[in-house]
Formats: sequence, structure tokens, C-alpha cells
Amino acid sequence: MKLRIAAVAMILAACGRSDDTELPPPAPAPAAPIVQAGGDSVQAGKGDCPATGKWALCSLETRLRRSGFVATLIDGDTPARAGFSVKPVAYKLGRGRLEVFIYENAAALEKDVAGIDTLTAAPPGLPGAWPSTPAFVRSGNLAAVFMDQNARQAERLVLAITAGAPSAR
Repeated sequence: MKLRIAAVAMILAACGRSDDTELPPPAPAPAAPIVQAGGDSVQAGKGDCPATGKWALCSLETRLRRSGFVATLIDGDTPARAGFSVKPVAYKLGRGRLEVFIYENAAALEKDVAGIDTLTAAPPGLPGAWPSTPAFVRSGNLAAVFMDQNARQAERLVLAITAGAPSAR
């Protein structure tokens, strides 16, 4: 038995590759990311939203898309809303409507929220001018009012927004 194993080992060694056999060329190395002057890496061909640690419309749209929402910007003049010092930007979200208020900073939003009943998304004692019962969400420098939503959509939206704005790099 030992003799057979030794013979098989010699045959395998004789059939092995010789030192002068060419090897296939190595696979190319993956391309390095493009690095901007500040040291941040970016993917070529993709527009980047500024990573400031505050909400911007582009970062909200990215977050909504990654959360599975199809957000369509509603063209036209969205009316100013009582209690909010900034004009909203409106989106169609499935069957619902989302109005987004982006403030310069969280302190400016806090000042407005102090005078808003968050259950009605309007100043106390004033009827909200919303087309349906609103759901109010806020995070950092962003406030949002979601209407015509179902419970699952509202929960998904709250989770997407309250996860916070993209962090500053």
C-alpha cells in the first residue's frame, strides 16, 4: 500500500507545472476612489449633497429614496403655513402629501415649534389649513407634515427622518 501511495505521489509530481510555464496575468487592481482637495472621497459621476450635519432637500430626497419612498416634487406655489416662518416644499409620497420645512438651524426651528401644536401642526387655537389630518415630524433643522398617510407609511417616514441628517464629514 505504501508503495502505491509513493508511486501516485511521483506521478503527480511529474505532471506538475514546470518553472518556465507562463502564468496568467494578474487581475487588475480596483480603481481608487476620486479624492477631493479636502480629502473626502467621492464616486465619479454622482452628484453629492453637502454633508454639513444639517438637512438639505437633496439629503431628504436621498433618505426617502433609500427608505423605499417614491417622492415626486409638486410643482407650483405651496402656500405659507401658519406658525412656520419658512415656506414649505411639497412632495407627493404615494397617495400622501409631504410638506417639508428646512430651517437655517435647529434653534430657528425650535423657536417656531414652541408656538405650534404638534397634533394639529398649527398654532394653538387656530385650525390647521391642512387637507387632512397631519402627522408632524421634526429632526434637527427639518420639520415635516405628512397628510393622507396610512399608519405604515407614517411610521416609515418618521423612522427615515428621525434617523437624523447625514453627518458632517
